[in-house]
Amino acid sequence: MEAIAKKPQRRWLEGDPIIWTVVFALSLISILVVYSASGTLAFRKLGRDTEYYLFKHAVLLFAGLAAMWLCHKVDYIYFSRLSRFGLLISVPLLLFTWKYGTTIHDATRWLTIPYINHTFQPSDLAKLSLIASVASMLAKRQGSIQEFQRAVMPILLWCGIICGLIGLSSFSEALILFSTCMLVMFIGRVPLQYLGSLVVVGVVAVSIALVAGQRLETVKSRLRFYMSDTEVPFQAEQSYIAIATGGILGKGPGNSDQRNFLPHPYSDFIFAIIVEEYGLIGALVVIGLYLVMLYRGMVVVANSERAFGGLLSAGLSFSLVIHALVNMCVAVGLTPITGLTLPLVSMGGNSLLFTGITIGIIISISRGETAGMSNTKRGTGRQNMAKG
Repeated sequence: MEAIAKKPQRRWLEGDPIIWTVVFALSLISILVVYSASGTLAFRKLGRDTEYYLFKHAVLLFAGLAAMWLCHKVDYIYFSRLSRFGLLISVPLLLFTWKYGTTIHDATRWLTIPYINHTFQPSDLAKLSLIASVASMLAKRQGSIQEFQRAVMPILLWCGIICGLIGLSSFSEALILFSTCMLVMFIGRVPLQYLGSLVVVGVVAVSIALVAGQRLETVKSRLRFYMSDTEVPFQAEQSYIAIATGGILGKGPGNSDQRNFLPHPYSDFIFAIIVEEYGLIGALVVIGLYLVMLYRGMVVVANSERAFGGLLSAGLSFSLVIHALVNMCVAVGLTPITGLTLPLVSMGGNSLLFTGITIGIIISISRGETAGMSNTKRGTGRQNMAKG
């Protein structure tokens, strides 16, 4: 009976508690800002039902959190096996989407699921699968990492194929994914000369994708606007106005003016609404939450006893935070317009689901390492008691 009483109870939320705190904080911010930013859209399309998009977003956000909870309960080792399957189905899905998918805003990135009439973006599956596969291949080849053909060539091929296919319809996503793979390979002790080969493969793949795909003219125009001293795109101009009028404390929740003029204030430019309503303080809080997420992801890397867990946590953490930083840099004019959403904050379905899966895997890695460290401590304690 005493042994049963001392047995620790299984916690409902396991893993890194700080990551859970950041997730819940960003989710709360998301609910508040999406409700404010989507009010005008709801009124224009649905009349007086301004809560429609709030309820829809809340359901999708809950689905993302549920996916995160399920993934954090799964041993992260299983994702090594699933990643290869994900890569194999991502290639035909990306090709099919490019040729026959649903076109939104001059980009064919979505597949419409029959009967439920909901869109699905295969690039999210491809990005997650590639990062997990690169981490898995590097972990298995640590003993032969100096052998180019055996250890590095398969990684280069998969990076070139997936980044090239994503680049057919989204140059910015392909570039971020390529950069993430570079970071994972660097952490995985790949020699610098081999990383140079990856750069060559990436440049070739993305160049072919730009020429053969849909985004060449869009990339040219966005770069031209970004380099111009006189021309400012309409959405960028409205974003700058929102940020400039936010001040230190902002206008207050729900008091945004630019949501009535700014295109996609609930997704691509939601950070501008955050600054307008919550000011510089709100902006610093959001930036700080993402940086804490990155820091805790790196803590998981440092504590990882397995190469796969450390590399996977590094890749997913970098991918998530770089994605967020690029979105925020677009809003303030530090980078060209990209069309990327703010992870876990912007309104959306597919992105919320895969963001939840991504964070769930990171927490799963932290849960496994925490359990391993606890077992080690208990074992050390028993040994000390035995010695005493």
